[in-house]
Amino acid sequence: MSRQKRIGVLTSGGDCAGLNAVLRAVVHRAVEGYGWQVVGIHNGTAGLLARPV
Repeated sequence: MSRQKRIGVLTSGGDCAGLNAVLRAVVHRAVEGYGWQVVGIHNGTAGLLARPV
């Protein structure tokens, strides 16, 4: 039996046009399409380095 896949989503930099729509689409496809778990990473790359997933 395989383990459930988990992906991390982070952004680095400020907001940009369409960012919320892209994030929503990625999360929706990952969860509904593939059954993956999605983890949000706070504070961009610095947050990932400070607290690895």
